[in-house]
Amino acid sequence: MMDRFLVVDDHPLFREALHSAVRTAYPQAEVVEASSIDEAIAQIERRPAFDLALIDLSMPSVKGFEGVLKVRARFPGLPLVVVSGLEDPRIVNEAMNCGISGFIPKSIKKAELTDAIRKVMNGEVFVPAGYAPTAPDKSAKAKKLDFAERLATLTPQQLRVLGMLRQGLLNKQIAYELDVGETTVKAHVSEVLRKLNVASRTQAVIEASGLDFDSLTGRK
Repeated sequence: MMDRFLVVDDHPLFREALHSAVRTAYPQAEVVEASSIDEAIAQIERRPAFDLALIDLSMPSVKGFEGVLKVRARFPGLPLVVVSGLEDPRIVNEAMNCGISGFIPKSIKKAELTDAIRKVMNGEVFVPAGYAPTAPDKSAKAKKLDFAERLATLTPQQLRVLGMLRQGLLNKQIAYELDVGETTVKAHVSEVLRKLNVASRTQAVIEASGLDFDSLTGRK
């Protein structure tokens, strides 16, 4: 079958550079482009069989890792690679904690970019040369403990809703899964955000990344 790639960047010149690098590595590949996260999601829904998505970290209408997490939560089986002009090790570390398959600096040469794409397609995780994961500090551990305490205030149904938010489900999809009305789902979501002390669904997903929801909700 033909390999299928999604290139997501708001700059046409860099989309072209990524497109060219993909075609160099896989000449017969189908390469689809998107200039925003919403357009990327629409492309994935239209063509669900992508093998890899390459996403710029700094995209319009999203802050920080919101765009990457939105795509990851909505399509957990799709391998993602962040391609960014931001090369601070702390940013790389945070990106890797989102469960992506690689972090490619925009400063690397085309040959290295092509090689990085091949490595990820072969199941490897690509990170910039010299990158080493940083150990979580005490403040990070304290934040996790604080979040765990807030999480404990959720009812079993609210935990299920949070788990479905992590999967990227829409309110109407959650309503179908729980066999309740959308108004009830909206009320559950509002309570989840209030109890977790977060401002948005995306922030809730970020906070909850890494949690074992099958264990929390009693599912096997």
